[in-house]
Amino acid sequence: MRGCDAGVKILWVKAGKLLPVDTGGKIRSFNLLRQLAARHDTTLLSYYAGAIDSAYNEAIAKELPGAVTMAVGGPTSFSASVVDYIRHAPSAPPYAVTKFTSERARAQIAEWMRARTFDVMICDFLSASLTFPAELATPTALFQHNVESALWQRQAAHEPHPLKKLAFQMEAKKMTRYERAAVARFHHVIAVSENDRTLMSAMTDASRITVAPTGVDLSRYRSAAGHEATEPVVMFLGSMDWEANIDGVFYFHREIWSRIRAAVPRATFRIVGRNPSTRVRKLAEDPSVVVTGDVPSVVDHLRDAAVFVVPLRIGGGTRLKIYEAMATGRAVVSTTIGAEGLDVNHGQDIVLADDPAAFADAVTSLLLDADKRRAFERAAADQAAKFDWPVVVRQFENSLEQTIAAAATLGAPAGTTSA
Repeated sequence: MRGCDAGVKILWVKAGKLLPVDTGGKIRSFNLLRQLAARHDTTLLSYYAGAIDSAYNEAIAKELPGAVTMAVGGPTSFSASVVDYIRHAPSAPPYAVTKFTSERARAQIAEWMRARTFDVMICDFLSASLTFPAELATPTALFQHNVESALWQRQAAHEPHPLKKLAFQMEAKKMTRYERAAVARFHHVIAVSENDRTLMSAMTDASRITVAPTGVDLSRYRSAAGHEATEPVVMFLGSMDWEANIDGVFYFHREIWSRIRAAVPRATFRIVGRNPSTRVRKLAEDPSVVVTGDVPSVVDHLRDAAVFVVPLRIGGGTRLKIYEAMATGRAVVSTTIGAEGLDVNHGQDIVLADDPAAFADAVTSLLLDADKRRAFERAAADQAAKFDWPVVVRQFENSLEQTIAAAATLGAPAGTTSA
């Protein structure tokens, strides 16, 4: 059997659009896809809700030649999604999976499996898992960016709204059952951190799970390294339509920000990220808070930041934004959950703090002590340099080799190539 160094035919299945590359999951998938495509015959299947989007189809074909796109209908508005959620409420699989399931995409994947078109397939996120046939005739890996059940359990624990809390609790129970079964049915599972691998080892044999760590595009972020912030800007970066980020910025503003401002009155809190809700935008009624919404370049904002904060209490997987901030040479303060799964070193290249007072003290100290801040900035840049995407893709290829080997052991057909 040919190893990944010899070149294999890869199908990468993504539920939803990959462009714009504006979320952590998209950043990880896009960069890995580009690296794989440079070394292997790699095809992206991107199926998405709604009508045909010609602009998207053309853009993704330009970025990843040979990509297959498929508009599969389904709800595209909030009200339609609510109706769709109610309709799927009795189903056993969680809505976070059923809403991304496409019979048309499933038929196409099944046809490719029958024709043995590819050597290995990748199910990107659990959301696409039901689009794969029950019988996997081609070696197939589940690429788990998060341990989804842990994420939903945390969201349920921290959600203050009673109806949303109930919905999160229901989804968490469904996801816990479903994820365990899904992790077991794919030939191999690729996690993004050792922490996630440990959590999923309770669902299946640990030998079936390998880790491809989070990477960073050094060529993009190094350009801002060495630039010293001139103002006490405290920055948060993340998609502002994601519950974990929304909870994080409100927690930071409510429990931590006033403590920092008491010590550094000129400090400003800059929230950078797409799709901020009306509720998030109202934070800017505080004159010390800036909510940017989507921005042309996050690098410019990272260059301005004196301290980068990750005050997350909810989440799973790993935060690519931390490595991006570190590659830019920013001092980072995070909760333990915020930096979960990353290869970082508390007190050397990052500060970890879970108590509001300790978090505020850490940020304040970095704002007021320029020498201390510079030491963290240098250490952060050095640590991030270890995780350039060309390095990370080698570990991902190793996981694909193990996927092919596992399928062969189970008697799955070989693919289009053989030794």
